[in-house]
Amino acid sequence: MKFTSTRSVLSLDSASVMARGISEEGGLFVPCSFPEINGNFLKKIMEEEYSQRAADVLSLFMSDFSGSELLDCAEKAYNGKFDTGTPAPVKEIFPGLNVLELWHGPTCAFKDMALQILPHLLAGASQKVIPGKKIVILVATSGDTGKAALDGFANAEGTEIIVFFPRDGVSPVQKLQMVTQEGNNVSVCAVKGNFDDAQSAVKRVFTDSAMKAYLAGKNRLFSSANSINFGRLAPQIVYYISAYCDMVKAGRIAMGDKVNIAVPTGNFGNILAAYYAKRMGLPVNKFICASNRNNVLTDFIRTGIYDRNRPFHVTTSPSMDILISSNLERLLFELYGRDEKAVAGLMDELKKNGKYTISGCALKALQNEFYGGFCDDDASAETIAALFKEEHYLCDPHTSVAVRVWKDYVKETGDKTPVILASTASPYKFAKAVLHAVAPEAVSSDEFGMIDLLSEKTGTEIPAPLAGLKNRKVLHDSCVEREGIGNFVKSVLADRN
Repeated sequence: MKFTSTRSVLSLDSASVMARGISEEGGLFVPCSFPEINGNFLKKIMEEEYSQRAADVLSLFMSDFSGSELLDCAEKAYNGKFDTGTPAPVKEIFPGLNVLELWHGPTCAFKDMALQILPHLLAGASQKVIPGKKIVILVATSGDTGKAALDGFANAEGTEIIVFFPRDGVSPVQKLQMVTQEGNNVSVCAVKGNFDDAQSAVKRVFTDSAMKAYLAGKNRLFSSANSINFGRLAPQIVYYISAYCDMVKAGRIAMGDKVNIAVPTGNFGNILAAYYAKRMGLPVNKFICASNRNNVLTDFIRTGIYDRNRPFHVTTSPSMDILISSNLERLLFELYGRDEKAVAGLMDELKKNGKYTISGCALKALQNEFYGGFCDDDASAETIAALFKEEHYLCDPHTSVAVRVWKDYVKETGDKTPVILASTASPYKFAKAVLHAVAPEAVSSDEFGMIDLLSEKTGTEIPAPLAGLKNRKVLHDSCVEREGIGNFVKSVLADRN
């Protein structure tokens, strides 16, 4: 298996791709072709534990790793790290609605599914392609990626990690999870601005020639734990394939039956992983792309116009408060028949004008595969309340956005195909918003007190990683302008020699 870039013609193996994170010209790495899976493959892995399923799927992309290497990485990532028998259980809420719970890991968010295994994959990759060099992981986060990456990479040999988050754009729980992170190789810094400001600045640091020279002088190489790194994206493909197998095994569908997949997303990585699973052969009918008020993806799917020039809204689903969806570039590459020049042109338009338009065959292909919808905070809260009252199922504000948009899709189309709906975070990570929905009289200014109240009011259990969080010591208190991110990186590396 070889990889190319969305903006230039390349031929690299997976180890090189993971070690680099992003292509030199700013493009994202994509497989030169998609490996194929069929019913026999699905029947085989249906009887396996999750770690073996992960190794089998990843081996289709990472042919420069041995099967035993991948299984070792998967077992270190998933065995004993999650609070359920399987890392990604699929719960049937009612016939037709199957919630894929991706938040049973150490940071209570779906990012754990990829970021528990990525450090092990990167360690193997660096040994293969850049022996002796340290990898510096740069992360821009809208909340969950930061803590999951910090947890995964803390004290990992041969790596350093620096995480940037929008100062006022994450929940108090998300912020405290990050700024209390221990580890001799971790740094955390707030950025004055929103997530898009942080993400754009980090991408500029990645491609800055002077910064690359500075790193080379310190025997280091940048890589990424964001989903721009294919090593982060690939493990996300696994859980959609695994969920399908679990549904067949439970008798909810028959092998070969199609499913819909609904995903709450801002950066487009989580739903892109599902799309890649379909390209490999997973039977999928429709992808339901769910957004909050920052509905740039909804407008793009419905009109073909991607326009980030719009008001930015701070919502109760902050991990989706994004106007620049980085992983959409990989989908554009497929929509344009893998024409890297066309994609480079669209990305140049986005950089210069903040917008671009697709039409014709590309737009038709997009709309054949995807349905886009959004809801605001009020509709999200109504959905949380209704789901808890009617089904006694408690979900977070990101998951509720997906539930609401999926229901809108069913009402609009009449499509009753069973859905796999990605639940991306524990409701306790967003206790205030969830409590406001199910017991508004209990809402207070004490964010961490509301965690206890949510448990009391709903009769549900607080996840162990969040219990006692408020008493942890703050270890990281830096804050910079977005223009200062590069200097912050240099200061961190200078201190560590």
